[in-house]
Amino acid sequence: MPRGRTAPLPRSAVAVLTAALLAGCSGAPDADGPPPATSTSSPAAPAPAAPPPPDPLAAAVGFPGDPVDVATGLDVPWGLAVLPDGTALVTLRDQARVVRVGPGVSTAVGADGEQGRVPGVAPGGEGGLLGIALSPDFATDGHVFLYLTTRDDNRVVRYTLAQDRLTGATEVVTGIPRNSTHNGGRIAFGPDGKLYVGTGDAQDRPSAQDVNSLGGKVLRVNADGSIPPDNPFAGSRTWSYGHRNPQGFGWDAAGRLIASEFGQDTWDELNVIRPGGNYGWPQVEGPGDGGGEFIAPVQTWRTDEASPSGVVVTPDAVYVAALRGQKLWRVPLNPDGPTGTPDAYLDGTLGRLRTVEVGPDGTLWVLTSNTFRGEPRPGDDRLVSVPLT
Repeated sequence: MPRGRTAPLPRSAVAVLTAALLAGCSGAPDADGPPPATSTSSPAAPAPAAPPPPDPLAAAVGFPGDPVDVATGLDVPWGLAVLPDGTALVTLRDQARVVRVGPGVSTAVGADGEQGRVPGVAPGGEGGLLGIALSPDFATDGHVFLYLTTRDDNRVVRYTLAQDRLTGATEVVTGIPRNSTHNGGRIAFGPDGKLYVGTGDAQDRPSAQDVNSLGGKVLRVNADGSIPPDNPFAGSRTWSYGHRNPQGFGWDAAGRLIASEFGQDTWDELNVIRPGGNYGWPQVEGPGDGGGEFIAPVQTWRTDEASPSGVVVTPDAVYVAALRGQKLWRVPLNPDGPTGTPDAYLDGTLGRLRTVEVGPDGTLWVLTSNTFRGEPRPGDDRLVSVPLT
């Protein structure tokens, strides 16, 4: 199926992860670049008895059901974590706030900063309050991990959530390089119980090849920030290196980490992350492997097709939220490992897409990102539920 065509999603259960492989990257000068130009058409001739134009949210032809709003009016949302009670926590990057949303639910989550904001956040460019992850033992410890940009660095901080308030800030990882762009920001716990942290090169390209730098990496740490003894480089948080700006994480049933990555001018990537692996930046962008020196991506896109951000893995595919491409890419997972030909869904229907997760109802929950470098529509930004049946 050609890229960009809206097609029906396959029938699949979304609760379990599967075995398989894949990889990707996105656009200069900022990986999260401006939206592509869109064509316009002349309005239809008026008809007295004609119904009103359809809501664009109902125009996702090919889905077994229409995307449905879960929450609207979100200002530059970035991270999404689904809670056991069926609601979700969303980070608002520039406001340095966390909100809890769900069907009929919209609640500000308090913190110890001014007016309930998360303290220490210094928004600017692509930095601010970014990724969010729940502890594997959240039901008992209530721990919420946040990736945030301060005036000095990017860092991961742990909080305890109780009664819609974050308390007990504890630093987990500090000293991650920061800049106006290439701040990384995605965090997630893997099936091994370790915390994985995606960091950008912060516009210092050589740092991506230095295993002792925290920039341009996928980091792996224990929940308290200490270094696991089985990390590939002794005494280092580095799990993989040679990254420009990784943006999304997901695991298949075999425990393999799949990550999306913003490229520079030409190629975005989807990568299968190996411990100790070198993914080539800045020497290589996209499909090249430097003569075998670097690990090549399993999937690439032109930068205007993707700017791949959040990732979620289902039993038969990886779904990738695309910013500049304004699509939800589905990359099939084949039983023998290689990926199939990607299909595009929600092509322009919702605009820029930042994050995708499996919702509590088995649908995909997708965050838009039109209030930053996009063209906001009434109700933007929004969290929508996309059926998979």
